[in-house]
Amino acid sequence: MEPGGHKFEVLFDYGEKNALADPAYDIYGPVGFPDPPQERPWTYANFVQSIDGIASFGGKHPSGSAIAQSAEDSWLMDLLRAHADAQMIGLNTLLEDKRSEGAASRGPVYAIGRPELLELRKRLVRGREKSIVVTGNAELHVRDFALFDGDRVDAFIMTTKTGAEKLHMKNTPAHVRVLIAGEDRWVDLKRAVALLHQELGVRYLLCEGGPTLYGYMDRAGLIDEKFVTVSPVEIGEMVPPEQQPVALEKHEKVRLRPTTFNAPGFTIETAPWWRWMSCRKAGDHQFSRYRRKR
Repeated sequence: MEPGGHKFEVLFDYGEKNALADPAYDIYGPVGFPDPPQERPWTYANFVQSIDGIASFGGKHPSGSAIAQSAEDSWLMDLLRAHADAQMIGLNTLLEDKRSEGAASRGPVYAIGRPELLELRKRLVRGREKSIVVTGNAELHVRDFALFDGDRVDAFIMTTKTGAEKLHMKNTPAHVRVLIAGEDRWVDLKRAVALLHQELGVRYLLCEGGPTLYGYMDRAGLIDEKFVTVSPVEIGEMVPPEQQPVALEKHEKVRLRPTTFNAPGFTIETAPWWRWMSCRKAGDHQFSRYRRKR
């Protein structure tokens, strides 16, 4: 059955063919990937945004699912997870997603939920699911998050030497492996993805965001492709006065909602251009795929 009552309607697709035949592809069509570079993983991102380019309502509804409200978008995320050896998540995204689920929540696990896509992952020989949480300051207690329990996915922390020292002082469980790419405050993302390739054998990496991690990955030239779901809703960049801020937002003088790129941008000379690889629709949602021009 289709994920939400709609089958993806392929408008055009210039991507690679699927690596194998599988019933899961009957819903979406081809989603093949090229061979990765020798020194790092082939890295692709997935985002949902409003038609005016906003990635989050903020406040009590910070997650992308509040914008998407689409079973097809959720299904596509599982499809992309099925093809990834590992997925990369920024600490702020982990914290926001935990907060959005309520005070009693230990946060999401970011694991494939659909049996047919778990089966596809097995057939693709991607191994056990891996999640890499990226943080320079390591301001987290891993026992507060279900992601690090280790029962559904293998979770890693990519941090700096300073961050690793903090995690050691917080008695981080031994089964949570800490990877070091950087010295003090900032993770060296080029070193990080090379380390994932060398240490964990990651050939295909899914960047799940959020916008800050994605923006800095893109600035470093490390994003090869991006999948973008455009939800048929208009939100606006400025937070309206009637929206009540959560505690973390109350100190902000100007309250702006993030786009999918929340990092210093580019000049006209350095801005990357992308090739529009495919486009689908399901209901009133648009699903596009872009590949960076090298």
